[in-house]
Amino acid sequence: MSLDASHKSPEDMVNYLAREAKKASYILSQTSNETINATLSSFLIMLRKATGVIIEANKKDVKAAREKGLSETMVDRLMLDEERIEGIAKSVEIVRNLEDPTGRVLWEKIRPNGLKIQRISCPIGLLGMIYESRPNVTIDASILCLKSHNAVILRGGSECLNSSLILHNIIQQSLKDNGLPEACVSMIPTPDRAAVSAMLKASDYIDVMIPRGGTGLIERVINEARMPVFGHLNGICHVYIHPAVNPEIAREVTLNAKMRRTGICGAAETLLFDKDLDLSIAKDVLATLIDAGCSIVGDEQAQAIDTRISPATNNDWVTEYLEAKISCKFVNGVKEAVEHINTYGSHHTDSILTQDDDAASYFLKNVDSGIVVHNASTQFADGGEFGMGAEIGIATGKMHARGPVGVEQLCTYKYNVHGNGQTRPK
Repeated sequence: MSLDASHKSPEDMVNYLAREAKKASYILSQTSNETINATLSSFLIMLRKATGVIIEANKKDVKAAREKGLSETMVDRLMLDEERIEGIAKSVEIVRNLEDPTGRVLWEKIRPNGLKIQRISCPIGLLGMIYESRPNVTIDASILCLKSHNAVILRGGSECLNSSLILHNIIQQSLKDNGLPEACVSMIPTPDRAAVSAMLKASDYIDVMIPRGGTGLIERVINEARMPVFGHLNGICHVYIHPAVNPEIAREVTLNAKMRRTGICGAAETLLFDKDLDLSIAKDVLATLIDAGCSIVGDEQAQAIDTRISPATNNDWVTEYLEAKISCKFVNGVKEAVEHINTYGSHHTDSILTQDDDAASYFLKNVDSGIVVHNASTQFADGGEFGMGAEIGIATGKMHARGPVGVEQLCTYKYNVHGNGQTRPK
């Protein structure tokens, strides 16, 4: 949605966009799934055609990021190439082909007086999305909100402003071509941080706020937002290796969990070995990580296995490195592993590697995280890998949404009550 921001303060701008987006949310709630799908199909065609233009805009963001001295991890999050754009396109296809998450009967009961009560899924309304670095979030948020019949107002980080604006323009054109208000997907067109404050105050319009980015951003949103928040502070993810592990699984899964992409929230940050584990397996896992370029800090038992391991401090158990570094500790059994994870973890994603079904069952039941994994990498913590097509983020709270937030998690519900003249007795 276009807006002449030259004469408007950030607060005026945000309130104007939010008012228009709120109106658009009522239209979206009544829009057919066929129209939504047609809009996503139009966007898909335009996205693929504009690949070269998107990459050129993204190069400006990448160049500016390097000039600012951002880490290569941050630059990697920011970068778009043909492969990544095609990955985005495939996400659009998957989301488009999902069933409509709204209008479903979630629960039904007929009361003795004949009243039929149904719990029905419905859109939340207007979502606010504040994010840093990742321009693909512009697409993830837009397509998931549209598919769930929600409007969204986006505020991307200054690092990805060129990329996000061109992606947003394509979305706006697809909305216009299919007869939907451009305000269904609005974007704050300024990097001014005052716009974030204005969004967090706009509870008259925005129903839920979703932050995605660094700890500083998410803490600010959680502390200042006047509306509910879906978010997580950190991805302090664990891999626990049980004595009954397959040695190849221990080596390959741990390597993938840490080193596939070190800068994502699903990357493992702490490795827990069981004290009864065959030490040759522990040595193999640690050597494989070190040979792959990972630095390790650990407790005394871990240091005794490999002299290349540095001492860990208590602070390491609560650190999200987001780089090729991992902390390592030995624990006394699955119960102590669970206790460590629940004490020091961030309730994001944690994995047990074992062939023992009882140990796996205990771990899956008692680890208090949004995603708990058995014999697989923590890096599967992703809405696309869950078959959701995309995610708007990983929620680690316990209210409403938890884990990957896809189209179903962007719905709430209401109760429809059907009667034939019933009145309530005095």
